[in-house]
Amino acid sequence: MSSKPDFSYFMLQNPLRLVIDLQNTQQAKYLPKVPKKHNLISKLRYSKPKRKNSTRVVFELSGTVKPVVFALAPTGPYKNRLVVDLYSKKKQSYAIDKSAAKKRTRTVDRDIIIAIDAGHGGEDPGSIGPAGTYEKNITLQIAKRVARLVDKQPGMKARLIRTGDYYLKLNTRTSKARQKRADFFVSIHADAFSSPGPNGTSVWVLSLRRANSEVGKWLEDKEKHSQLLGGAASLIKDTANERYLAKALLDMSMDHSMKTAFQVADEVVKGLKGVSKLHKKRPQAANFGVLKSPDIPSILVETGFISNPKEERKLNTAQHQQRLAQAIFSSIRNYYKRNPPDDSLFARLKHNKPVQHKVKSGESLSVLASRYGTTISALKKHNQLKKNTLYIGQILMIPKA
Repeated sequence: MSSKPDFSYFMLQNPLRLVIDLQNTQQAKYLPKVPKKHNLISKLRYSKPKRKNSTRVVFELSGTVKPVVFALAPTGPYKNRLVVDLYSKKKQSYAIDKSAAKKRTRTVDRDIIIAIDAGHGGEDPGSIGPAGTYEKNITLQIAKRVARLVDKQPGMKARLIRTGDYYLKLNTRTSKARQKRADFFVSIHADAFSSPGPNGTSVWVLSLRRANSEVGKWLEDKEKHSQLLGGAASLIKDTANERYLAKALLDMSMDHSMKTAFQVADEVVKGLKGVSKLHKKRPQAANFGVLKSPDIPSILVETGFISNPKEERKLNTAQHQQRLAQAIFSSIRNYYKRNPPDDSLFARLKHNKPVQHKVKSGESLSVLASRYGTTISALKKHNQLKKNTLYIGQILMIPKA
């Protein structure tokens, strides 16, 4: 639409119809054809409007629905839009695919999954420093340090995308993060320039232009948007008049990811300020392909200029690598402590809710004490345990850390 829609709508019975009146609107020559087997709409047609210079659109319905009609402002290549959502009042009409939903079921008090990507690898060495240091080696060393810190934190788990010296395509890196059900993705790199002068760290997020482009690509790739939307994807038919729904869901997912990524990136910049000179004092936006996942908030950290002789030496030291890793980890942890996913252990601890744990195979008091940030003696006292022995299925109350 060329301007914000001025609209009203109402329902009619016998037969069931949804009527939408659009003020100061000219009707298009044709309306989209409704698929023969559509489970809610039997026909889409124009009718005589009540007022001049208006258009009336009638949805002839094949079942009882709850309509939700709203306007969407312009964004990217899309102009003003009017969205019509029809919710069936019959439960079976919009049943979610159970197998897809089951795959996405998260356990209560779950760990927040952080995917850590070491840039380059294998035949791709990345940038090479004046003394011959390969970027791929530095990134893997720092990534492993970040992973160790994450795994020590109760309520968080690290998933390394690359664990050795081998090459992974950019798409493979993001796919692996999705397979690991990552809540957040951080890619570790080292910067370089043609002269040895530039130095300092920087943090990058996906540019808005690239984000809009990626949403379009996911929308065109039916397999990809089914992978992202899960059970909901099975409800979205591959027709022109329903593609807006997939687009809206993908837009919302990307908006959430970009907002989270920027907030974490801002935290990481502040954390790195105490470790190294900042090359960029604010998060920067770019078209990095590794940041393009619509469903996973993602950032890229440039840990310093490997082309600068002084920084190359620092990047090779265990002490500097550990300080960089600590800054990256602490920033991500601090964000999720303030903004925990609802089903996470962080959320339960934030709201001071009592925590129960059902003992599983291989778990011990020391393992549980480490996971929940408490001590063996506190666990025993809280649960009136006289021995250190646990049995599978035993329910323990977890004391506050």
